[in-house]
Amino acid sequence: MKLVHYREGRERKYGFLVGKRIMGSELASKIFGIDLPKDISDFILSWSRLNNDLALVKGLEDHLQEGIPLERVKKILAPITHPPKIICLGLNYKTHAMEWKVPPPSEPIVFMKPRTAIIGPYDDIVSPSITKKLDYEVELAVVIGKECKRISEDKASDYILGYMVLNDITARDLQRREKQWFMGKGLDTFAPIGPWIVTKDELNVDNLRLTTRVNGERRQDGSTRDMIFKVDYLISWLSKGITLEPGDVISTGTPSGVGVYMNPPSFLKEGDIVEVSIEGIGSLRNRVRFEKI
Repeated sequence: MKLVHYREGRERKYGFLVGKRIMGSELASKIFGIDLPKDISDFILSWSRLNNDLALVKGLEDHLQEGIPLERVKKILAPITHPPKIICLGLNYKTHAMEWKVPPPSEPIVFMKPRTAIIGPYDDIVSPSITKKLDYEVELAVVIGKECKRISEDKASDYILGYMVLNDITARDLQRREKQWFMGKGLDTFAPIGPWIVTKDELNVDNLRLTTRVNGERRQDGSTRDMIFKVDYLISWLSKGITLEPGDVISTGTPSGVGVYMNPPSFLKEGDIVEVSIEGIGSLRNRVRFEKI
């Protein structure tokens, strides 16, 4: 199941992407005589209680003619706009640690992004004038589906709603000047996400291809099999001391190929088009702009 957040006219709506059509939540409720939440945030909060209704939603393929063609939708929005937390992992790919010329970490390196960094899959990345070294990082993002704390690794998948793509936009000059990485990673528009949430039942994330292209040039090309700390381990490890809540986003790190380690370094420029993709999920495509102040 692909959970999509979109704009129709002036209204924000959500639904289910089936093939090339969006089946809105209101339509699904009507077809199956169920009462789905009106808002995507409420749907995510209610996900763990909706199992029977969600089983019915899988039958939407029989009603495709009633859906909206994807190309007619005015705008695809970020699947989550107000997550309780955005938890990110640093140096969680072997090849990325190698290009940093550091040993793989012995335990996860964690930092946070604020929710104000979130933009949609096709929105502009707007860089403030305080940075001149803007970079990209394609990442698999996990969306938590129900509250958990102190869970074992073998139970971690029970608490996952699904997965999406996140581009961990980074101001390398700010990142290098601080120890916590918050300013270098957390500026407004520095977390494009989407294009939708693919539920966990549709995806095995052990060996997915991740790529980044800038103006069509391939920069990153890796696989989730290169992760140092796998998804289930990360959820269990984090939950030892942090309550994970429905809608939390855990971004799991990036493979090698970032701009700062190219020879010579290549940072994003005004007008660049950055496309990050993950096999089985989809792509984000964002234009880069720099504030003129």
